[in-house]
Amino acid sequence: MFHDIPASIRQRMDELEKADVVDRTDGTARLLRLRQVNPATTPLLAILAASAPDGRIVEVGASAGYSTMWLALAARAMGRHITTFEWDPRKAAMARDTFERTDLEDIVDLIEDDARDHLAALDDVGFCFIDAEKELYEDCFDLVVPNLVPGAILTADNTLNHRPTLGPLINRAAADERLDTVDVPIGMGLLVVRRV
Repeated sequence: MFHDIPASIRQRMDELEKADVVDRTDGTARLLRLRQVNPATTPLLAILAASAPDGRIVEVGASAGYSTMWLALAARAMGRHITTFEWDPRKAAMARDTFERTDLEDIVDLIEDDARDHLAALDDVGFCFIDAEKELYEDCFDLVVPNLVPGAILTADNTLNHRPTLGPLINRAAADERLDTVDVPIGMGLLVVRRV
């Protein structure tokens, strides 16, 4: 899966990694930054997605499509599709450009809207990645968990650098008897949940 990343995908990954670094250091306003997942986390996301049981692959927060490309490597290897959500029109346009340039349009369905208006209707979810506004995580979690198939994996980014906001969600997930939960200290922190 990682040994034969197409050149167009590798090039776009590199471009977005560099743009994200610039966004974080040049004073770009928070809501305008890409704020994509840490590059150290993305291979783990792809491995988890490839290891998930049959079901939908769902992403909440596409930004410019960086993490979606990693999930697409898993989806393509497993013969699956991805549904990804991005509410910001500017970032959705960037994501569309990413998917066109990397020939991923055939496996990625980009929905430009608030994921909370759609998640409850997505049944049979095998893998879900949440990386959106941190205040939305609990709503998304509550909408997705009932639709996880047995053995499904749900992940949520930023559990280390947004601990004050995400701490209650992490505690709820750990106490939920339907779930096995681990908080992985990789990148900015990744909550990994498996539906029992």
